[in-house]
Amino acid sequence: MSQTDEAATAPRIPLSRDRVLAAAVMLADHEGLDAVSMRRLGQELGVEAMSLYNHVANKEAVLDGMAELVVAEIDLAPPQGDWKSGLRERMLAARDVMYRHPWAPDVLESRVTMTPSLFAYFDSIIGIMRGGGLSLDLIHHSLHALGSRLIGFTQELFDDSDNSEEMDEMAETIMREVADTYPNLVAMMMQISHDEDAILGTAGCDDQFEFVFTVDLLLDGIERLHLAEAVG
Repeated sequence: MSQTDEAATAPRIPLSRDRVLAAAVMLADHEGLDAVSMRRLGQELGVEAMSLYNHVANKEAVLDGMAELVVAEIDLAPPQGDWKSGLRERMLAARDVMYRHPWAPDVLESRVTMTPSLFAYFDSIIGIMRGGGLSLDLIHHSLHALGSRLIGFTQELFDDSDNSEEMDEMAETIMREVADTYPNLVAMMMQISHDEDAILGTAGCDDQFEFVFTVDLLLDGIERLHLAEAVG
């Protein structure tokens, strides 16, 4: 029997919700979130798009499922050390997952309901902090302060993700033109150096340094409040 005949007679893997969501995640990883559509998913899975609706209600349900799968990748193993190092470790683990799936922050920000994996994740975060003796009131305020960093990404005030030479030259021209009007802002934008290699001692990108810097800053503040709360 030829390979063609064998392929033709091989049993087809049944379509399921898990297969649809796994295909959606893989497609987004390779081609970006815009590539994910019911029609394209059908093509990837070798079925008509209408067949997908037996397993997912619509594209929003697909996005919900994608968010669920990605958050479930974050390691929830009991952390080592105290609550502060454990929480830091957990957030950096989430950060690693976001790097593997760069489209995921957009999906997570757009969700209006909590998925089971998000419930489990935040429960683990609160558990780490309660295990360190932090009060529920302080934990509540801390979660608000840490925000999206808890799940590995930051909503940036300034977006400097485009580092092309043309954009850099344009930015420098604009900065020179408004230097007299906004001297403090221009001084920072023109002179700041994101040298995370020198500070962290590891290779990486600027946004990784900014993420770790902010997490450490916030955790230090939470620790001080916790100590003051214990004394008071």
